[in-house]
Amino acid sequence: MDDRPVFRDAIGVLTSWDDHGLTVAPRSGDPVAFEEKLLVAGKTVPLFPARRAALPEASPAELQRIAARSWSAVEQEPLGAWTLRASAGFTRRANSVQTLGDPGLPLDEALAAVREWYAARGLPAWVEVCTPGSPQELRSEPGRLGAAHSPTLVQVAPLAPLARSGAGHDRVRLSRTAGPEWMSLYRQVSDDAAVEEAARRLLHGGPSVWFATVPGAAGQPPLAIGRCVIDGPWACFGAVEVAPHARRAGLATTLMAVLAARSAEEGATGAYLQVEAENDGAIALYDGLGFTTSHTYHYARLPQE
Repeated sequence: MDDRPVFRDAIGVLTSWDDHGLTVAPRSGDPVAFEEKLLVAGKTVPLFPARRAALPEASPAELQRIAARSWSAVEQEPLGAWTLRASAGFTRRANSVQTLGDPGLPLDEALAAVREWYAARGLPAWVEVCTPGSPQELRSEPGRLGAAHSPTLVQVAPLAPLARSGAGHDRVRLSRTAGPEWMSLYRQVSDDAAVEEAARRLLHGGPSVWFATVPGAAGQPPLAIGRCVIDGPWACFGAVEVAPHARRAGLATTLMAVLAARSAEEGATGAYLQVEAENDGAIALYDGLGFTTSHTYHYARLPQE
């Protein structure tokens, strides 16, 4: 009788290693968890070689809806083809009405319903206006709305070249959760418990969410962080932050490359992101990585009556 032990491989992303053991996220299927005493050997596996593929097809309206799933509001309610969204006031995107298609009411009545819905929640009535995508009246008659705020570019790029960019990929750590280290470099949320809870739900919501971290020195905050949400053929990149003292060292590119490679493992072929039109530094970075503008959107605050 052969009493030799049977060894099996667990190939994927090591997402945790603590007193409870190890957890590995494979390319597909559920995470694999096991006790540390069962670990015999381990090695670093090179990044998945992303295959070149054409950019997925998606209209601006379709891409906006995909983006909404990557930042899924805590509370959502349809108004015809529009979507009312609220998340305790954390970010305009999660606390604005997405105006894609027909609201099922005359426009003035629809805007009145929007104003009433947000007033009932103690929130300002923000309207997301997508060009193209939102009703022509919202785009061509600014008198119906307040002044435009936060004009934003939605940029897209093939995923494979992005996955091959950067250097020092082994410095990046991936996780399914935004732990204290990651959050320490993310912008301060709020001292309000409801807003804090909404922020965590938004960060962790989406079809397949990954958080990337470039650790700092022992006991120090991370050098860079980022977030990616994979939704079918598309990967959404966001929350890319680099500590001030670590900028201009290529960390943002490296971090995005690792997230792109992981996205390719899950079948994505296209990348997209949202960047404010006034953020010249970020736009220059994304231009260099092959991103181009698909469409734009902005917010308008409905005047109170």
